[in-house]
Amino acid sequence: MGGICLSIILLVSIGLIIIPSNAYAEEINVQSIALDETAIIEVINDSSENIDSFRIWLGGGVSFKSFKTEEGWTGESTQQGTIIFTSSNPIKPDESVKFGVKTDKISSGINWKALDKEGKQLDIGKVLPDTIQTTESKNQPNGNSSISMSDESIFRIVPEKPNVGSSIRVTGDKFGASQEFDFYVNTKKIGSFQTDKDGHFMTTMKIPEDQAAKRTDFKVMNKAGEEKKISLRIGEIESRIPVSDNIKLTIQGMPKIVHRGDSLNISGTAQPNSAVTAKITNFEGEIINTTTAEVDSKGNWKPEESVVIPLDAPFGEYSAVLSDGREEIEVEWRIESNKVINIAPSNSRYEAGETMKFEGSAVPEKSLEVVLEDPLGKEIFSDIIQVDKTGELEFEYATEQISLEGTYTVVATQEKHKEFIFVGLGQSPTIPVNLEFDKLNYKSGETAVISLIGKASDIVSLLVIDPSDKPTGEAISITLQPDGRGLHSIKLDGYTSGVYTAVISKGNTQSTEIFTVGLQTGSGEIEIKTTKIGYHPKDSILILGDTSANILLDIIMMDPDGNVVKTKETFSDKNGKISESSFRVPSDAESGMWTINAKSGPNFHKIEIEVLQSLEKGLVIEVTGGEDIPGYGKTLNIHVLGASQTVEIEIIAEDGEIVETLQFPASGEGEINQPWIPRDIEPGTYTIKVSDAFNTAESTFEIQ
Repeated sequence: MGGICLSIILLVSIGLIIIPSNAYAEEINVQSIALDETAIIEVINDSSENIDSFRIWLGGGVSFKSFKTEEGWTGESTQQGTIIFTSSNPIKPDESVKFGVKTDKISSGINWKALDKEGKQLDIGKVLPDTIQTTESKNQPNGNSSISMSDESIFRIVPEKPNVGSSIRVTGDKFGASQEFDFYVNTKKIGSFQTDKDGHFMTTMKIPEDQAAKRTDFKVMNKAGEEKKISLRIGEIESRIPVSDNIKLTIQGMPKIVHRGDSLNISGTAQPNSAVTAKITNFEGEIINTTTAEVDSKGNWKPEESVVIPLDAPFGEYSAVLSDGREEIEVEWRIESNKVINIAPSNSRYEAGETMKFEGSAVPEKSLEVVLEDPLGKEIFSDIIQVDKTGELEFEYATEQISLEGTYTVVATQEKHKEFIFVGLGQSPTIPVNLEFDKLNYKSGETAVISLIGKASDIVSLLVIDPSDKPTGEAISITLQPDGRGLHSIKLDGYTSGVYTAVISKGNTQSTEIFTVGLQTGSGEIEIKTTKIGYHPKDSILILGDTSANILLDIIMMDPDGNVVKTKETFSDKNGKISESSFRVPSDAESGMWTINAKSGPNFHKIEIEVLQSLEKGLVIEVTGGEDIPGYGKTLNIHVLGASQTVEIEIIAEDGEIVETLQFPASGEGEINQPWIPRDIEPGTYTIKVSDAFNTAESTFEIQ
């Protein structure tokens, strides 16, 4: 294939994914006008392709609050903040469509992407909205539109058909007198100038050589962000050098820092009608690939494919040495993480009996929940870590000789962000498929959006189970993108109210996720309880309760100072039962009375639990009052921590008589929680003696 460029070379060498660039159109014009936080976006299709999908997203901490579409178009907001507009009637050539959006803050620009019916990218860009002047703004002094820019302000470009890399003359009239302005080509500032005392200016600018040859916006912008713009088509770079002359070997569009999931557009120049050879070296200094790319007759190469950095691309330094047989150049780049949560194991593989160690970073001064699951999906360790001001964190888990071999999964959650980390025990880890819904509850008729993460280009199967445990239809086959990501939408027309389960499977492995349809906050009473009153750091908390059937609830856990440690949105089942096991006492928890609050609409129920001091090494015994059982009386709860293997428990009276002997195996966390019924035992002080294979401990308790 002719015109192969370095982007393909890089792709082959480090496992990047290629998206055909013949999906790109050259003349999709996007314009926008804005008033405060509201903007109207107009998409004008000057290309020869149909636009079937249009996506927009923001940056700089700005978020969408709402949107509106023209008739026949629908919009979906993803968990990542992207709005996806789709229609069965695409935007045909020479047609246009408008969308309205509202943001939580004034936006400095809206990123956009146009796609065809196959999901191929037609064009991508960023639009800077023209600001509508208000009466108030026109009366603003110094630097506002009434002084620096008005409806009568005009400018033009000479020549009207410029080329890439050429110099242009920019001239304008009826701007503010003696004002400073910036000049932009699309979103790239290429210079500044100042008007004279009559509001006139004339200046010379140069179009960047890495500018694409396509319809482009030229903008004059004042310091308040207001702008005037005209749209012209930029021609290809002029060939001022004869083919026989030397053309320098160059590459453009290769950033110094790239992130997983980035899409790169790369171009360059070289000796005409030659071949560029590239040797790719990884961060260990190894040459991992050597390949060749062709150069056209004008000495230009331009990617026919864009490059997407996959989610599992190794972090680190990379370099490429390019040669066209006449000269050599070297380019370097680094793959870094742009994730909010960035955690990795010290080794990708451990052996049974070794301690797994993890380190990384997250948002500073916020709590992070980590859960470790074994190869069977069973939770074997979890903790809530308070991330310090540096954002750095570490934790570890000691495996045993009898631990299961396979892939262990760390699920790290911080507010709305969640990441999956994989590590192998006795073997290298494999990457399963994980799924996330954009929210828990949907209205009937809405569209649920599922985000999938797995291995690049994997084919997975999706099946939805309804509230009666029956499939809603046939399993759907989904092919993940070359970066291992995938999006799938489920239209919920005809879905009745209730709790549904999505099952994603590949081979013999599967993952499940719950979502609900049509649930509401309740008007009935709420009553919750925990399975015990006293807890230690790292203890899991099982919350049970009763309320109305199929209602949404928020469960909030707060420390003794009233700080919210964790909030979880959940629901009651069709029988009104509440069961939530995702709460856990942080490892650095402050001792005292903690509060758990269950809320649904105006109704709530608060309970308190006591968090006890951190545990010492060795056996620890705790005996607390339990529930009344009709016919038997009040039970006692025996809680043992720090135990190993089989544990023997003896209840001893004051005269030394052993009144009862019990035996239980300790859990994987060295814990025993066991209710005990003191039948026919006289009131008094009793001793409880606990022994395992290594230690013995005693404590006393009262029976009244």
